[in-house]
Amino acid sequence: MRKPPARYRTTFADSARWDSVALRPGDIIISTPQKCGTTWMQTICALLIFQSPELPAMLDELSIWPDFLLRDEDDMAEALEAQQTRRFMKTHSALDGLPDDDRVTYITVGRDPRDAGVSYINHQANLNMAAMPGRGTFPALPALPRERFWRWANNPPEATGLASMMHHLSTAWEVRDRPNVLLLHYQQMLDDLPGTMRLVADRLGIQVPAARWPGLIKAATFSEMRTHIDNLVPERDIWLDRTRFFRSGTSGQWRALLDEPDQQRYRDRVRTLATPALIDWVHQGQPL
Repeated sequence: MRKPPARYRTTFADSARWDSVALRPGDIIISTPQKCGTTWMQTICALLIFQSPELPAMLDELSIWPDFLLRDEDDMAEALEAQQTRRFMKTHSALDGLPDDDRVTYITVGRDPRDAGVSYINHQANLNMAAMPGRGTFPALPALPRERFWRWANNPPEATGLASMMHHLSTAWEVRDRPNVLLLHYQQMLDDLPGTMRLVADRLGIQVPAARWPGLIKAATFSEMRTHIDNLVPERDIWLDRTRFFRSGTSGQWRALLDEPDQQRYRDRVRTLATPALIDWVHQGQPL
């Protein structure tokens, strides 16, 4: 196992806490930028591992977030050590901030950054700041959604925003051909959920009886996930309204927010942050 070269710290997470995690063969690490289908991929992995639409516990008890500062580090490590089933952990830290272990499968999901940004500013407005842990204080949110989007888009790389998202995806893009790395796109999941789930199962070496597939696929749809909010919404105490967590789950939301000057401004910004190939992939052929 190789130690990570980078450390990621925010007001609510610290990737150094992965030092307390004793990785095992077969572990799964879901490493995604924020608002790129993290909970969706956690749910898919849970359904494949337990092979039942009804999960045996709340999702964030089954799929632990080691970085999260609201949970005591020793308690987190003990909870992971006590898990007897195949483990699938989540993180918003990029791959270069995680232990590099050939025994582990790393899953990263990308999304059109414009949709991720719109989703993030809605997510941010739903946070109960009084319940949040971490270092420092939270700046007041701009009043208008468009202004909040541009704060996200212009944030420096060490803060949650477009730069950190593109860096995160670049760390997966660079190693996407490794047999223990799976890079997926949110649009791919929307367009072909059954095919995506079968691909994930294949990469994880999980055999699913044919008769079980319809129930598992249905359980991974947004309409069905919304009926299980109490079990699936992560970190339940930090939300003002848990029902707003699965807000849309669609693509193209940004079109209602960004006008043509905004779109040109976005094009100029994103082109400074990644290679043309990654930019083309993350936008899935949508015109910039």
